[in-house]
Amino acid sequence: MAKQIEGVYERIMECAKKEFLEKGYSDASLRMIAANADTSTQSIYVRFQDKAGLFSAIVEPAAAAFKEQFCKVQETFHAFDPETQRREVGKYSADEMLKLVDYMYDHFDAFRLLLDASYGTKFQHFVDELVSIEEAYTWKWMEVTGVGPEFSDTMTRELYHMMVTAYYEGVFETVRHGMSRENARKYISLMGKYHHAGFMAIAEL
Repeated sequence: MAKQIEGVYERIMECAKKEFLEKGYSDASLRMIAANADTSTQSIYVRFQDKAGLFSAIVEPAAAAFKEQFCKVQETFHAFDPETQRREVGKYSADEMLKLVDYMYDHFDAFRLLLDASYGTKFQHFVDELVSIEEAYTWKWMEVTGVGPEFSDTMTRELYHMMVTAYYEGVFETVRHGMSRENARKYISLMGKYHHAGFMAIAEL
C-alpha cells in the first residue's frame, strides 16, 4: 500500500471546506478542490472515496456530537419526576440550549455547511431531525406530567410542528447571518422565552 503524503489530508479538508461553503455541495468540484490542495482527484478518492465522503468527513463529527448532546439533554430532563418537569421545563430548556449554542459556535464552519451547503447529502434534513426529536419528547412530557396528548382543539400536533420548526430555524439563523457568539446567546435566550410563553399561552397552561 502506498504511503500517504503528510499534510495532504489536511489541505484537502481545508480546501474542500472553502469550496463547499462557496458553492454548496451540489456545485462543488473535486477537481477544483484537488487543484487548490495541490494534489490529484485520485488522492481525494483514496482518502474519502467520493464527494459525499469528503463532505461527511468535514461535517459529520460536529453533527453527530450535537445530536448526541441534544438527545442527552432530552433524556436527562425526562428522567426527572413529573413535578420537576412541570416546574423546570422553561429554565432547563433555556440553560441547555445555550450550551448547545456554544458547541455550535465552537464548530462554526461545520454548522454553516450543515445549514447552507448540505443539499444533496444525507445531512440536508438535519434541522428537520432535531424538530422531530423535540416533538417526540414534548408529547412524552405531556403524558408524564398528566397533560393529555393534545392540550386543546387549538394546540394540535400540526401547529406544534410549525412552532418548533420556526424556533429551530430561528436558532440557526444566528449562524446563517454570521452573528457573534455573544449576540447569538442573547437573541436565542430571548427567543426561547418568546417560544415558551407562546406555547404555554396557546396550550392554555
